[in-house]
Amino acid sequence: MRIAMIGTGYVGLVSGACFADFGHDVTCVDKDEKKIASLHRGEIPIYEPGLDELVATNVKAKRLDFTTDLSKPVADADAVFIAVGTPSRRGDGHADLSYVYAAAKEIARSLSGFTVVVTKSTVPVGTGDEVERIIREANPLADVVVASNPEFLREGAAIRDFKFPDRVVVGTSDERGRKVMGDIYRPLSLNQAPLMFTERRTAEMIKYAANAFLATKITFINEIADLSEKVGANVQEVARGIGLDNRIGTKFLHAGPGFGGSCFPKDTKALIKIAQDYDVSLRIVESVLAVNENRKRAMARKVSQALGGSLRGKTIAVLGLTFKPDTDDMRDAPSIPLVTGLIDMGAKVKAFDPVGMEQAKGELPSITYCEDAYSCAQGADALVVVTEWVQFRGLDLDRLKSVMAQPVVVDLRNIFSPEDMAAAGFTYESIGRPSVQG
Repeated sequence: MRIAMIGTGYVGLVSGACFADFGHDVTCVDKDEKKIASLHRGEIPIYEPGLDELVATNVKAKRLDFTTDLSKPVADADAVFIAVGTPSRRGDGHADLSYVYAAAKEIARSLSGFTVVVTKSTVPVGTGDEVERIIREANPLADVVVASNPEFLREGAAIRDFKFPDRVVVGTSDERGRKVMGDIYRPLSLNQAPLMFTERRTAEMIKYAANAFLATKITFINEIADLSEKVGANVQEVARGIGLDNRIGTKFLHAGPGFGGSCFPKDTKALIKIAQDYDVSLRIVESVLAVNENRKRAMARKVSQALGGSLRGKTIAVLGLTFKPDTDDMRDAPSIPLVTGLIDMGAKVKAFDPVGMEQAKGELPSITYCEDAYSCAQGADALVVVTEWVQFRGLDLDRLKSVMAQPVVVDLRNIFSPEDMAAAGFTYESIGRPSVQG
């Protein structure tokens, strides 16, 4: 199949590279000339494990190419995927669809022969209808089907998620559109991927409902963690105890500083806005968003309490800045309100992240960036674990204690054992577990 992928952001680049690896001919299109030039040089603009090798392999095999001009790729394509950004719109939190609609209008002018235009971006319910209207208005003679094909990729595991998906949702009632989409995803049949065909609006709704539910699970266990701390319970054991019930499941029951990233905050805001537009109250989702935003800021107070209630003149070491490990994504990262709160309380902040520091400098320009975890901890009155990078789990606790001004650790991801921290002589605070004194 011949595929044009409009947008070379996270979703577009990963999807395009994976489709090419399936054997399709893929051209990724982006208006950013610098980004396309860097991709031609083999430089990947995002951090995703394995993506650089996947792109290089398929470029070499001539199945994957990059360009700034969409006219020929769209004219030649069996399917055109719209994978441009849909950021939260300033003022009301609704998804900003200006990039999607602009892409649809430009695509319409270049269509030739029967083509399936697919919204891969996360878009509000009904967006596909508007995309179809725009295309038919711009090109009344176009032989086109507009479908929805939401992505369910986890940053840090996106390639595996694409190749071994839980499900592939395709929203179209057109038989020709179903055939094209079935052919595109046929290479997954050996993996027995459940290809689920629905109406277009249902597919758009599935994406938002999935992310809102996962965000709800995270917020639920975070609130249970707060209660566990007060009553002397261990939230990790609570999570395991309820997660072994297969009606609940173990995933997304890890207590922490709150969710961030490119999807959950944006999509919960957008879903609430969609509901308001249709005069429906989503009280649970509204509460999830409010609780999560308050929680991120509250983490700074947790650090303050660990040091006796005052951070004035104290040095705080922060390990991990990205919203999760195995990515350089700083969008809505819990580290941002945490660090801001620490600074507001009078602390000096040092930080280290294995891959995210360049991205972080734009968000947090006034802190000191360090070359490794130990130089970050040097002279610190407290060390805060914010992102659970695997290399932090194996830190030499004796060395860590020897370089710190005070042996205080606030672990917002519960990566250390309280018993080990006490034995090493640390005052140790974690999430949803009893405090320990070394």
